[in-house]
Amino acid sequence: MSTLPEAAQAAPASEPIRITSSAPGPAPAGALPVEAGEIAFDIKNFSLWYGPRQALQDVSISIPAKKVTAIIGPSGCGKSTFLRALNRMHELTPGTRIEGSLRHFGADLYGPGVEAVAIRRRVGMVFQKSNPFPTMSIAENVLVGLRLNGVRDKAVLQRRLEESLHMAALWDEVKDHLHRPGTSLSGGQQQRLCIARSLAVQPETLLMDEPCSALDPIATAKIEELIQTLREAYTVVIVTHNMQQAARCSDRTAFFYLGRLIEYDDTRKMFTNPSNAQTEAYVSGRFG
Repeated sequence: MSTLPEAAQAAPASEPIRITSSAPGPAPAGALPVEAGEIAFDIKNFSLWYGPRQALQDVSISIPAKKVTAIIGPSGCGKSTFLRALNRMHELTPGTRIEGSLRHFGADLYGPGVEAVAIRRRVGMVFQKSNPFPTMSIAENVLVGLRLNGVRDKAVLQRRLEESLHMAALWDEVKDHLHRPGTSLSGGQQQRLCIARSLAVQPETLLMDEPCSALDPIATAKIEELIQTLREAYTVVIVTHNMQQAARCSDRTAFFYLGRLIEYDDTRKMFTNPSNAQTEAYVSGRFG
């Protein structure tokens, strides 16, 4: 077994996070058990503005747990804004405001006193462009979230390092090079490293904003295979421009257009027999 690099063993403490472990150290916590059939996100009449511009209009949708939900639509339709609203990343843009209800496993994500940082521990995000921290090693990149939350126990960190890299289908490729910079990896490996970093803090849900758009076909296939594996333990919501990818990877698909949710259904039905004429025009390639 590879051991944790010395540089990754020392870090400042912060508010502790409980993680699942039989080893001594912080008490276990992380994600609550999730059953298939539960509703991960229950969203009602949700609207969002960037200053005077309305980006989402009256969106109501229920996203199931332990399934892959694809968000599709032409550029500028609001799909990435919608994804960011699921863990309040849009709040990093000044002048945003929202109306409506957005609940994650029953908890109001925008309720009084709910901190965005706490939400982002439960709802992880993987971005379009892989973004490993350039000054950190592979191991440090994976463990940075745990470090920031005060986890110090070496046995716990070692286990989460291996588990996260295994879940991201990256362990066998990097286990002998954990001291190397994260940026030394290929583009596809860097994206899987970012997925491992998100998984290390044990979120309940993983959001992916076009995670394969900058990757070659081989790297894309690995990410898609990984998504299929992750659905066994996680709720996955993915934004994609690639119709074939949505059809291959997802259980449910939502089509957005001009900030509105036009149609939401089982993926097979959406691509073979959509109920809405706009949906049919989009998935058949007549616009977008």
